[in-house]
Amino acid sequence: MNFNDLYIQKKIQAGDIREFEQLFMKYYEPLCRHADKLLKDMDTAEDLVQEFFYHLWKNREAFTLKLSLNAYLYHSIRNNALHYLEHLAVRKNYAEKVMTEFQDMMQANLQTEFDLSELNKTIQESLEQMPQRCSQVFRMNRFEGKKYREIAEILAVSEKTVEADMGKALRIFRRSLRDYIGEGSEVAR
Repeated sequence: MNFNDLYIQKKIQAGDIREFEQLFMKYYEPLCRHADKLLKDMDTAEDLVQEFFYHLWKNREAFTLKLSLNAYLYHSIRNNALHYLEHLAVRKNYAEKVMTEFQDMMQANLQTEFDLSELNKTIQESLEQMPQRCSQVFRMNRFEGKKYREIAEILAVSEKTVEADMGKALRIFRRSLRDYIGEGSEVAR
């Protein structure tokens, strides 16, 4: 670590907002590009870098460098991006598991207990009660087989927004279809 890096660290630890702003201005765009290489989503990359700098300022008193400032920043953003991707994979796997369980339970229950037309009516009513974009996201993903990234591009929203809308749609379905899938099932929660 060089003397300039140590100087910047000490100034930021002491609460020097101008030094922090200079650091932010110098590294914001390069770090966003670095995160985008991993995430393939500039909106998410920008959110991630902004959140990193927010936490850096918030926890500035504990800010210590073991390597160069440049290495610290790029390594931190890389780790945050990889953590985000892992989190995204877990959420996607969970959503797929819930939907698979939902579909399996629906199929089993339909064969033994319920009228298909009544179920279709309930599904249509649920789709109509959802916010328009939420319903649109669900239809594009489940009926047209589009991936979240494709939907985000078509609707001109972030992939996070698509994920949130899909989660909202699944919660609405769980509530409206609990009579068909049972209150005690994992899907109904």
